[in-house]
Amino acid sequence: MNTRVKRFMLPLGGAAFATGMIAVSLTTAGSATAAAPANDPMASTKAAALETVKFWTANGGKSLKSATKYTEDTATKAKIKLGGGDAAPDGKTGTVPPIGQEKVTPTKVKNVNLPRTIGKVFFRLDGKTYWCSGSSVQGKYRNLVATAGHCVYDTDSNRDTLDRWVFIPGYYQAKAPWGIYVGKSAYTHFDFAVYEDFDSDYGFVNVYNGVEAGTWKDVGRLGDNVGGQGFAWNQPIGKPVYAFGYPAGPHPDGDFPYTGQTPKYCYGNTSAAGAVTAFKAEAQIAIKCSFTAGASGGPWVAGYSSTKRLGYINGVTSLVGDKDGNGRFDFATSPYFDSETYAVYSLASNLWSGKIGK
Repeated sequence: MNTRVKRFMLPLGGAAFATGMIAVSLTTAGSATAAAPANDPMASTKAAALETVKFWTANGGKSLKSATKYTEDTATKAKIKLGGGDAAPDGKTGTVPPIGQEKVTPTKVKNVNLPRTIGKVFFRLDGKTYWCSGSSVQGKYRNLVATAGHCVYDTDSNRDTLDRWVFIPGYYQAKAPWGIYVGKSAYTHFDFAVYEDFDSDYGFVNVYNGVEAGTWKDVGRLGDNVGGQGFAWNQPIGKPVYAFGYPAGPHPDGDFPYTGQTPKYCYGNTSAAGAVTAFKAEAQIAIKCSFTAGASGGPWVAGYSSTKRLGYINGVTSLVGDKDGNGRFDFATSPYFDSETYAVYSLASNLWSGKIGK
């Protein structure tokens, strides 16, 4: 079980920006904006982490197989205009390079090769099991997962982190080809944690080394096994991205294009999204996309190489919706990753988790 504690905020003046600890490229002028991440422990001890693995893998992975897509806070019925909105850089453009395929020479390929970094986030809420999407992202200790804030923190009941939280890259039918990674601590933006502001609907989770189901054998760090996407912030709006995730469930008209069993992608140029007042979202970005629930938390990757299967995470799926009211989801949104996003990421990316397996 996760330990429930009062949420606390960490000032970043001296913590996150004293980071010669990860390689960062700053390419334009500007000033960074301070942010206060909200930090919550998850499985804070080795015993709690192993208990979490046992919960998901017992009885042949019954809990994994019975988990359903997380639909809370994902679909908006409001018609919105793609364009407008308040998304904009607030400082220097920056990137953190990806890891895992540095020696691979990029070549042109006809097909889109899906990244090894993506997988499903599993958790429990009110006794029921759910999943979202997520991705390994580069960090100093190669132990970091990027996902949506609402796939980390339960805004509806204003409680701490979602229970029994794990990340399984490459998940398929209760199989964990690269191991199971238990969340140790989660970081979200202060505005999301306190005000449920979906302009900051992102979360970064430090995970323990992976373990092999059944044997509890240590399989090493997440980034060493599947690589890690790079990270980018304050990027120009209007550039192309790939959105990856595990969509599932029907469109409002009953059409059921996705099963949630395998990862899918959308591709398009980002645009500023109009306000979605129900979610206090005024500064998100959007792409045209037919994703349904389940894709929440999946990475938006700029500069993606199908040869290396790597690029730069520049967003995560937050909301999906039907902008023209014809009964079919046709857009997806993401928070705009700015200097405050980088501040939350930077703190999380420089923390060690340790191992729990044998």
